[in-house]
Amino acid sequence: MELYELTIKQLSDMLKKKQISAVEVTRSVLDRIDKLEPALGCYITIVAEKALQDAENVQKDIDNGTLRSPLAGIPMAVKDNICTEGIPTTCASKMLSNFKPPYNATVIRKLYDNGAILLGKLNMDEFAMGSSTETSYFKKTRNPWNVERVPGGSSGGSAAAVASGEAIYSLASDTGGSLRQPASFCGVVGLKPTYGSVSRYGLIACASSFDQIGPITKDVTDCALVLNAITGRDEKDSTSANIEHPDYTKFLINDVKGLKIGIASEFIGDLLDKEVQKAFIDAVDVLKKLGAECEEISLPSLKNALPVYCILAFAEASSNLGRYDGVKYGYRAKEYKDLEDMYRRTRSEGFGPEVKRRILLGTYALSAEQYDKYYKKALQVRRMICDEFNDAFKKYDIILYPTTPDTAFKFGTMTKEPMQMYKHDILTMPANIAGLPAITVPCGFDSNNLPVGLQMLSKPFGEGKLLQAAYTFEQNTEFRNSRPCLS
Repeated sequence: MELYELTIKQLSDMLKKKQISAVEVTRSVLDRIDKLEPALGCYITIVAEKALQDAENVQKDIDNGTLRSPLAGIPMAVKDNICTEGIPTTCASKMLSNFKPPYNATVIRKLYDNGAILLGKLNMDEFAMGSSTETSYFKKTRNPWNVERVPGGSSGGSAAAVASGEAIYSLASDTGGSLRQPASFCGVVGLKPTYGSVSRYGLIACASSFDQIGPITKDVTDCALVLNAITGRDEKDSTSANIEHPDYTKFLINDVKGLKIGIASEFIGDLLDKEVQKAFIDAVDVLKKLGAECEEISLPSLKNALPVYCILAFAEASSNLGRYDGVKYGYRAKEYKDLEDMYRRTRSEGFGPEVKRRILLGTYALSAEQYDKYYKKALQVRRMICDEFNDAFKKYDIILYPTTPDTAFKFGTMTKEPMQMYKHDILTMPANIAGLPAITVPCGFDSNNLPVGLQMLSKPFGEGKLLQAAYTFEQNTEFRNSRPCLS
C-alpha cells in the first residue's frame, strides 16, 4: 500500500520503528494531492513548502525523543473556517478571501504541539452554510466515489480529502451535521464531540450554540487518537467544559454485549431511501448478533428538529455575520457613496445567495414583531428535545439511526429547492440541538456503490461509549477497508 492510504496508527507505528520518515509521508500525500486535486477540488489553500519544512523539523524531534505523540509527523488538513496564523482562512467566501489570521485556533495549536503537519485548508460551503459544498465561492468539491455526486457539506472538502488520500485525517466543524453528513457520503468516520468538549476559539462562527469542531478519519482508532489531542478546557472559550477527559483509546474494545441501544422510530421507515434502510437494518442485525440489546424508542419532539434548527441557527448566523461590514477586515466594496452605502454594497457583493438567505430569515426571526412567535418558541422546543434525549439516556447507552436519508446526490439537484437541502440534514440536526456527541461510521453501499453511514448518539461526554460501539461494529464488518477507486 502507498503511504497516503495508511491510517494514523499505521503510520505512527512505522515512524517509531524508523521504517519511514515524516518527510516521506508528507511527500506521499502531497504527490497524491497533485494528482487528484484537479479532479476533486478538496483544497482552497495548499502550503506544500511549509508542510515539508515542518516535517523535517518534526522528524528531528521524533528522532531525539522529544515528540512521542501518535500524531507526530502525520500530515493533515483543516476546514477553511478554522483560523491558521499567516495562512488564508476564507470560509470559502469572497467576504474573507484576503483574510490571514494573526493567530492559531486552539485546536491548531494543540495539533502543532503534537507534531501534526498541516497540508492546507479545505473547501467548504460558504460560512459553513450548505449541505453539498456547492455554495463555496471558489470551487465545487467532488465526491471521490463518484465525481458526478456531491461530497456533502458543509465540510465536503474535509471528508473528500480523507476518503481520497489527500489527507491522512482532517478537522471540520459541525453545526447541523456539517461533519457527519459528508463523512457518511464519502465513506469515512466523522465524530461531532459533545458541545464544550473541544474549544471553539479560532473557529469562525456560524451558529455559536450549535458549532463544534471534530475529526474526520479513516477509522475509529484514528478518531480516538485525534480526539485525545483536541479535547480539554480552554480559558479562551467560555463555553468549553472544565472536565477531565479520559484517554479515548482505552474505549477501543471489541465488545458490545449488554449495550443498550435505542432505535429512534421517528427516523426510520418512509423517511429513508429503501437502500439506506436496508443497510441500516443490516447494521442493527450485526449489533444484535454481537450481543447488544436493541429496541425501538419514540422521541416525538424530533419531528420538530428541522424548524427548530432553522430558526435558531439562522438567527445566530445573522447575528454572527453582522461583523462583516467592510470596516475592520475582509472584503470592502470598491465604490460607494457614503458609510451606509458601503455597508450595503460590501455585504451584497461579499456574501453568496445562501448566506444572504439565512441572514434574512434569521434577522426576521429575531425582529421585535416575530421574536415570541418564532425564536422564543423554538428555544422552548429545543428544551423539549433535550429533555427527551436526557430521559432516553437514563435507559439506553446509545441512540441509533442512519446518518442521512439517502446517499450522495448529483450536483444541482437541490440548489433550487433550499428546503429540500435543509431536510437532508434532518437526521444529524438533533445532536447539535441537544449538544450531544455523535459519530458516523460506514455501514454499507447502495446499488450505485455510494457509501451509507450509521449514526450513533450518546449522552453528553459519552464519547467513550460511542467509540466502543463504533469500533466494535467496524471490527466486525468490512466497510472500514473500502476506499474509492481513483486512478
